[in-house]
Amino acid sequence: MAGSVNSIPDNGAPKPYICVSRGNEAIAFYRQVFDAVETLKISDPAGKVGHAELTIGEGSMMLCDEFPEYGALSPETIGGSPVVLHIYVKDADTTVAKAEAAGATILKPVEDQFYGDRGGKLKDPFGHIWWVSTRIEDISHDEMRRRAKELYGMS
Repeated sequence: MAGSVNSIPDNGAPKPYICVSRGNEAIAFYRQVFDAVETLKISDPAGKVGHAELTIGEGSMMLCDEFPEYGALSPETIGGSPVVLHIYVKDADTTVAKAEAAGATILKPVEDQFYGDRGGKLKDPFGHIWWVSTRIEDISHDEMRRRAKELYGMS
């Protein structure tokens, strides 16, 4: 029937679709560290993840295992990722510590940020970079600009 299908499904906002070298391990890591909920997983006969969908808090992401024949390559294979995934959590310190205990590498320790967050940066065991934040102060854009200028000379 024409017009009966919503061309933009619910939760059609932009979301990352990441490629990893070990899909099932990645799903377990994201469940353990970020309390991700697996809402869909489709695997090939060998057990490789062809497509998975995870909900984390109010957001969602998709992931797949590497499939070089389709150009799906992980950061480990291509030498890193230029993308930083940002996530808000209730306690950045605890979440980053959980991530490190589960095999992540801390790239920037958790500390208070000029823009009202407490956060730090890590690389997960699959090569993806995450900025993990907790909001500790609500500030206006004007105040954020003032602080950035004070710290870095930015306007």
